[in-house]
Amino acid sequence: MKWKLLISLVLICCACNNVMAQTGTWSGVLDVQGTKLSIVFHLDTEKPSMDSPDQGVKGLPIQIERAAAGKLAVSIPSLAAVYEGQWLINKIVGTFTQMNVTMPLTLFPGEVKPKRPQTPAGPFPYSAEEVSFRNDEVVLNGTLTLPDGCSRQTPAMIMVTGSGIQNRDSEIFDHKPFAVIADALARAGIATLRYDDRGFNGYSGDINNCTTEDFKSDALAAVELLRERFDKVGVIGHSEGGTIAMMIASENKADFIVSLAGMTVSGAETLVWQNRIALRGLGFSDAAIESYCNLIDKAFNVSVNGGVMPAPEDYDLPNSLIQNYRAVLTQIQIPYMKYFLSLDMRPLLGKITCPLLALNGTKDIQVDHRSNLNALLIGLPDNPYNRIEPVEGVNHLFQHCTTGAVTEYRTIENTIAPEVLEYIASWISGLFSR
Repeated sequence: MKWKLLISLVLICCACNNVMAQTGTWSGVLDVQGTKLSIVFHLDTEKPSMDSPDQGVKGLPIQIERAAAGKLAVSIPSLAAVYEGQWLINKIVGTFTQMNVTMPLTLFPGEVKPKRPQTPAGPFPYSAEEVSFRNDEVVLNGTLTLPDGCSRQTPAMIMVTGSGIQNRDSEIFDHKPFAVIADALARAGIATLRYDDRGFNGYSGDINNCTTEDFKSDALAAVELLRERFDKVGVIGHSEGGTIAMMIASENKADFIVSLAGMTVSGAETLVWQNRIALRGLGFSDAAIESYCNLIDKAFNVSVNGGVMPAPEDYDLPNSLIQNYRAVLTQIQIPYMKYFLSLDMRPLLGKITCPLLALNGTKDIQVDHRSNLNALLIGLPDNPYNRIEPVEGVNHLFQHCTTGAVTEYRTIENTIAPEVLEYIASWISGLFSR
């Protein structure tokens, strides 16, 4: 009897351990043809989800099936993928299957978070206020960071994020670039307002119908808010936000601007350049790359100026690129993309009379530093306070990097190269110390 009771207790303990093993957070690394991708499962009972931190993906809904003896099956409908694993005391050993490709994936308890040494941590030698402001029917929420001894004479800047719906910190891969910049500027005596994009925390309109013009309008509402408290108001923007800063400056509505990885040439030219870089990285032949880039260049021109879309059959392309082109034709019908393709700052540069600092990384594979900085050098009126500089060895986020690829963003600990932060702060401070 005692022996049977002992066996029963052991079985009960094992069953409890199996259940506990199939809850909480578990993570592992997929090897996809040499590319390492972190996978995180949150096996909660109410809202289970999956993250792919290296791709900036969070909160994908998952469905869980638990079986006897520690077996676990997880389906991810949005990816048409399945994970099947077996709990083995301190890990879950299994396989991840997607598009008929199966890869081994072992999960371990918890999630390894990358270090982010530049993310600001208190106590701070400055203060911060939570603010809300309106742009017609849109309510925007943000953080106003105020240096010690702040007054109307303190230079102040709004911060404008790049493309895509982002929070006020412009957060990506656990990096918080705008929080880091705001901290550096506050310590240099410069106030900033960073805010969540429309659509980040709810938006009554259709975000798919919004264009860069709408995001510029939001930024202008932020400028007006700061003008109630400060005499000198500037704009600092990253990527598309840098373009928006130039747009605002061309309307004479900013006292100074900072463009970080900003796009000056057209959206169409930028996307063709991005595709050329991406296809080269994927190993396509030079002939296929040239043919495909010529095809999408003509398609973009038709989207902007009208006409008949070119047929992929008229180009010597592998089937994979033909399929990709058909997806592009769908994407460029979205209002945001149609506007973005035609967006070109060059005709407006002559109207920018306020001081401008433009920095672009030499290893940026999203915005070409050469063509965009050259356009500024050629098109801007003479201004002794302008600074237009390439930053050697940094990527689109201004991190020191090896290749500039997006896959490096998460693995690099620093959020922004310290010398870039120092350059921005010293340039702004120099404008108002004369």
